[in-house]
Amino acid sequence: MPIQQQRAPSPPMSTVVESDIDEGTSMHLHIAHLYPAQMNIYGDRGNIIVLRQRAHWRGIDVTVDAIHPGATVDWSRYDLCFFGGGQDSGQALIADDFVVRHGTELRAALADGVVMLAICGGYQLLGNYFKTHAGQTLPGIGALDVHTVGGTQRFIGNIAVTVDVPIAQRNCIGFENHSGQTFLGSGARPLGTVIAGSGNNGSDKTEGAQVHNTFGCYLHGSFLPKNPQFADFLLRRALERRYGHAELPPLDDRAEGAAQRVMLDRVR
Repeated sequence: MPIQQQRAPSPPMSTVVESDIDEGTSMHLHIAHLYPAQMNIYGDRGNIIVLRQRAHWRGIDVTVDAIHPGATVDWSRYDLCFFGGGQDSGQALIADDFVVRHGTELRAALADGVVMLAICGGYQLLGNYFKTHAGQTLPGIGALDVHTVGGTQRFIGNIAVTVDVPIAQRNCIGFENHSGQTFLGSGARPLGTVIAGSGNNGSDKTEGAQVHNTFGCYLHGSFLPKNPQFADFLLRRALERRYGHAELPPLDDRAEGAAQRVMLDRVR
């Protein structure tokens, strides 16, 4: 099988602001990485690396800004946001900053179509609230009509989900580790249906939630390196919003596809 797209070397990366924009190129994307120090469990930063690299291979330049506590942010300048997961302690540290400092403006940007992927703790804080097992209630920003309640059972292990988004390969894999049980309200629909694993709450076979271009789920692993088709879906949505169209030549994903099939067979 011929290689469809030659992969260029990776650009250098920094820990705070990652920029490789060439003003002579036709397309670039701005990505916000929320609280990378506090919300980066199970290598969630790998999702940023994949988004940036898969854009780079196609000649699309990317700026990634790390959003730290106390930052002042113009959310309207971003095309795509990523919010990872963290331990309950890390989540509690940034919850007030996230909700009070950014809640209103970020919610408006997401309603306007800015693309967002949120994992685990980030997913929970996009909802209406998270009531911890200890009884503390952490308010969310209400961008997703979901709420989360801390439980006594912990859902740990590999998970496979059929996602409800318009991509050819809809079966995705990941790793979940959460005791929060998330329930969807009428204003959100599931990101997908659980094939194997626990998903949102271990009982209704739903996993994640989506509203417009906002997507939340419990798939660590990291999620996007294991499921490059979903990474391309997010890039396409972001490009369509900014430019009205998306140019994403196919990449040679044979290795990624083979690994994905092995894991799907294993978890089934």
